[in-house]
Amino acid sequence: MKTWKKAGVTALAGSLVATSAFAGAMTVSGTANLTYTANTGAQDSSTAAAQVNGVDGARWGMNKTLSFSGTGEMDNGWTVTLSSALANAAASAVGITIDMGDAGSLNYEGQTSSRGIGKIGDMMPTADEDVGNGLDANGTTTGGGTSGAISGGVTGFHYSKAMDMVEIGLGYAPKGGSTATAGGVTATGGASSVSGFVKIDPMDGLEIGFGVGEVAATATGADNGSTDDHSTAYITYVYGPVTVGYQQTDRETFTAAETDDEVTRWGVLYAVNDELSISYQDHENDDNKVTTTEEATGWSASYTVGSMTFKAHRNKGTNLGNTATSESEHTEVGVTFAF
Repeated sequence: MKTWKKAGVTALAGSLVATSAFAGAMTVSGTANLTYTANTGAQDSSTAAAQVNGVDGARWGMNKTLSFSGTGEMDNGWTVTLSSALANAAASAVGITIDMGDAGSLNYEGQTSSRGIGKIGDMMPTADEDVGNGLDANGTTTGGGTSGAISGGVTGFHYSKAMDMVEIGLGYAPKGGSTATAGGVTATGGASSVSGFVKIDPMDGLEIGFGVGEVAATATGADNGSTDDHSTAYITYVYGPVTVGYQQTDRETFTAAETDDEVTRWGVLYAVNDELSISYQDHENDDNKVTTTEEATGWSASYTVGSMTFKAHRNKGTNLGNTATSESEHTEVGVTFAF
């Protein structure tokens, strides 16, 4: 990691707050990830759709990310942080955060679902990826993996405040769905997403959380004001090297004609030592319109040596999308370098 520091009067300080001095620091970090992937079932078939999407071709892959973060402190003690990432040379996760001390923290960010309830969308322990990673029902990359996921919206605001053993989070993602450039607007689309959560740490190792919210409906017939309601609750407990977790998520669509999802997940992680961890996760989704239950299981492991992490995971899903004929298996091993 390289760090550049600069102190002095800047235009940014003047634009944020009336102040006479501003000190800032810029950091750059990055990761490179090399993987080997094997898929089975429809993902690995010889169908035209699978071949077009390359899922039966080269199995080696690589991605890389450069993360930039600039932080400055104002005269009143607040700090302002600008963060941005270049994932495979494309900008992503651009955000501005104002840390207001005892008043909490306010963040605006694009291209992420971590607004409000999205922060606790999946709290199950894992050594690598979650149980739904890489699952694809028909090998076309659009067949879908596990269903019932919730989101606080892609682009918007998130406010958080920690108070002793309690943390609250509030999210607002304006309608439009994507980030507008400064001075511009996006096209009208859907409804705004509003959500919030509460986390409680009543004792060492124990964490309990609950969140509710609404997000723009995507079902056929939905208009710009239609929303789906969603909620989630979880509990995790750490005892020595073992972490266990359980989470229940519900999503109710805006009309009774559409399906509602009820997702149950649990997971367990065992830290063999400071370098090696292994985990297992289980997922089920009950659809109120059909009797077929979506099921998925997965294990993962990671081993860290200095700035290098070796990792592996294998996930298997059946009845994906609550359809009896949809199955998928995904196996991935890789190594990540951090610098």
